[in-house]
This record gives sequence, structure tokens and C-alpha cells, in this order.
Amino acid sequence: MSRPTGRVLTLLELLQSGGTRTVAELADRLGVEGRTVRRYVDQLLDLGVPVESVRGRYGGYRLAPGYRLPPLMLDDEEALAVLLGLAAGRQAGPATQSTASETASAKIRRVLPGHLARRLDALLESLAFTDRPDETAAPDAGVLLTLADAVRHRRPVSIRYTDRDGRRSDRTLHPYGVVAHAGRWYVTGADAAIGEDRTFRLDRVADARTLPGSFEAPGGPDPAQRLLTGFATADYRHWVTLRVHGTADRIRARLPASVAVLEELDGSWLRVELRAQRLDWLPPVLASLDLPFVVERPDELRDLVAAFADRLAAYARQT
Repeated sequence: MSRPTGRVLTLLELLQSGGTRTVAELADRLGVEGRTVRRYVDQLLDLGVPVESVRGRYGGYRLAPGYRLPPLMLDDEEALAVLLGLAAGRQAGPATQSTASETASAKIRRVLPGHLARRLDALLESLAFTDRPDETAAPDAGVLLTLADAVRHRRPVSIRYTDRDGRRSDRTLHPYGVVAHAGRWYVTGADAAIGEDRTFRLDRVADARTLPGSFEAPGGPDPAQRLLTGFATADYRHWVTLRVHGTADRIRARLPASVAVLEELDGSWLRVELRAQRLDWLPPVLASLDLPFVVERPDELRDLVAAFADRLAAYARQT
């Protein structure tokens, strides 16, 4: 779609939202001059769209009352934003809202061009949420759709990635799935160069291109679980191992799957393993569990827990 044509359609969408829009407002929204807005209005009139000119201090343009809007027109990014919002609504909302989101998605999909509908179907099939979704930052539409298509058809992709230290690299990835977690978007898959599973943040992916060939997806955990396990076992400074006497649900309330890995032991004890860059946040969390626990490692954590307990006891003795 050429840029002038795209701006004419954007003008139509602005007028469809209702009310009277001033020339200055429309020019600002479209990034053009006032006389260009008037030219775009003339084009809409030539197409039979009844745009009315409103005179006076608060004048401008509006659509004629009762005008029936044309069929839904969405570009790739707009359709992506709408369907992602509906998918999140199905995940987070009550059953009635979930049903409404599903039927709305189906209606939107029916009026989309075939090529776009197929790409968005691929995305929705490959998408997973780790929990009730938070408000998420929108990923790049092109990157997201390319990765989703690669997940669906088991095709490798080349990505340009910037890690947390600012280092840039080109990677070949065998993507297993796209996951929304805690306000961010991720892709999980195998890094072909090293033959190991990796997780990449989509906001750090500058480019994604589908490559020839295909790959076999492994069995085992689904993409969301792979993501959470990867977070819990990431290579941080400290490796913490605990034994906690209690239920998994009670422990998960303070140490979710993205933080810790649980292993059942005998006698209602569970082993808790996690990686952490710092340890000072752990003593208050362990105290809030209100469960018997044993610190297996590191020794530094034992000292921090003891010091935290001494502080609490000192506070309790104050009058």
C-alpha cells in the first residue's frame, strides 16, 4: 500500500471514530500539511464517502450522520494488536468473556485477507502464556509473525540479537514457541550453533528471517514450561538449595516456577533449587513462607537468615 493511500485510509479511520476533527488535528495525526488533508478529503469524496465540512471556530471535517461504515480494514500490525488482545482476554477473563473473545476473533479473522489470516493463525497456534497475562509491551509485528510462522512449519530462522550486556550477534534458531511472560515476549528454541535450548527476548531481536530447511521439534516440556525452567536455572552468581517442609502450592505462592525448581522428597519435604544474582531478598521470603526449612547451600545464605532472625527478634523486644 502506497503511503498517500495509507494516509487516506487513516484519515477515514479518524473520521469514523466520530465527532468533528479540525484540519490542524488531522494534519498533525497524519504528519502532513493542512492543504494535503483537504486533498485527501477530496479523494474520499470522489470515492463516495460523505465527508462534511463544518464551518466556524470549532469547525473541521466529519462523516455524514447515518453513514454505514465500509468493511473492516486492518493492516498487519493493527490485526495483530487486536487478536493478541483478544487472546490475552481469553486467558485472563471469566468464562463469558473468554467466549466473547473467541467469537470476536473468529469474526475478525473471516474478513482478513487470506495471507494475513494464515500468518495470524500461525501466531495464535504458537502462542503460550505462563500465567494470567500482565500488560505487555507490544513486540515488533514483523518479527513476531515471522517467528510464529517458523514455529508452525518447523523452519529455522536467522535472528539478529542484542544480549543484556549490549553484545550483538547473528543466531540461527530452531523455534519451539512464542511465550508471553510478566509483561515481555520471548521465543524459545534451540540455538543451532551450540545445540542447546535458549530463550530470547523479542524486544532484543532486531531482525528475523526464515531460512530454508526444517527441523524436528523435541518432546518434553511445552514452550512455556521451558521458559520458566530456563529462568529458574539461569547462570547467576549464587546456586541456592533448600529443603522445605510443606506443600508445593504454599511454596509456589512465594517462589514461582520462574524463580525456583521443586523436587519432592520423603516425608512432605521438598527440595527447592534456584539461581540468584543476590541473596539479600531471600531471608524475608523464607520467613514469609512460615514453614520449616533447611539451607543446604550456600553458607552465605545461612548467615543472612540468622542475621535477619536476630533483627526480627530485636524488633520484637523493643517497647
